[in-house]
Amino acid sequence: MIDLKKLAEAGSIEEALLDKVDLARLPVHIAVIMDGNGRWAKGRNLPRVEGHRAGIASVRETVETAARLELGALTLYAFSVENWKRPRYEVATLMMLLKEYLRKELATLMTNNIRFAPIGRIEGLDPSVQRELRYAEKETAGNTGLVFQIALNYGGRAEIIDTVNRIMTILHDKEMSDCVIDEDFFSNHLYTANVKDPDLLVRTSGELRVSNFLLWQIAYAEIHVTKVLWPDFRRRHLYEAIIDYQARDRRYGAVDQDDAGMFIEADEQHA
Repeated sequence: MIDLKKLAEAGSIEEALLDKVDLARLPVHIAVIMDGNGRWAKGRNLPRVEGHRAGIASVRETVETAARLELGALTLYAFSVENWKRPRYEVATLMMLLKEYLRKELATLMTNNIRFAPIGRIEGLDPSVQRELRYAEKETAGNTGLVFQIALNYGGRAEIIDTVNRIMTILHDKEMSDCVIDEDFFSNHLYTANVKDPDLLVRTSGELRVSNFLLWQIAYAEIHVTKVLWPDFRRRHLYEAIIDYQARDRRYGAVDQDDAGMFIEADEQHA
C-alpha cells in the first residue's frame, strides 16, 4: 500500500530543495557513478540482481529530472570493462534490464526531447544489446534537448587508448605524421566528442574513488559523494548535489582577485 504521508513529505522536501537551486547557474553536464546496487540488495536479503532491478527507477527519475532542468548532458556509468568479472548470471541480467529499459523508456525519451548516446566499447556487447542501443540512438538522433549518455563496457583508460589508436589511424590515412596534437584535437576524438566535459561528478554509496570513469573529462569537475545507495537515489538527492556544486568556488587553477591582491601586497612589503 502506498504511504501517502511519506509521498507528501518527499514532495515538500523536494520543493524546499528546488527553491535553493539557482536555475541560472546549473551545471551543464552531470556525470553519475551509480554505485550501491549490491549492498542495497544485501541489506534486504535479496539477490544482487534485485538491486540492479530497483536501480532502474533511479535512472528513470534522474534522467527525467535532468531533462526538466534543461541540463545539457547527463552521463551514467552503467557497466565498466571490469564488470565482466562478475558472475555470468548477474551480467546477463544487467543486459536484459538494459534492453527492457530502452524498449519501455524510448517513448519517454522522445516526449522529453532527449537524445540517447551510448559510449564505450559498444562493439564488445552482445549483438542483441547493440541493436537496442543503436535503435534508441537512431530514433532520438533528431532530439535537441538533454544528451543522455550511458557508459557501457566503458573504462576511462580504455577510452584514452582507443582515442590514441583512432588518432594514429587518422594521421596515417591522411599522411599527417607532422600534425601537432593539442587538448582540443584529442578531446574531439574521445567517445564524448562534441559534449562539454562534466561540471559535476556524483557518486552514490559513499565510496571515495572515480573508478576509471571519464578520466580525461573530469579533470576540473566538482565531485559530490553521497552515502545514498543508487536504488534509493531520487530527485531530491540530485537537487542536493547541485546545491553543493553551486556552493563551490570554481577557479580552474587560478585565484580570485582578492587573493591575487594579497599576494601583490606581500611581494611589495618584501621588496
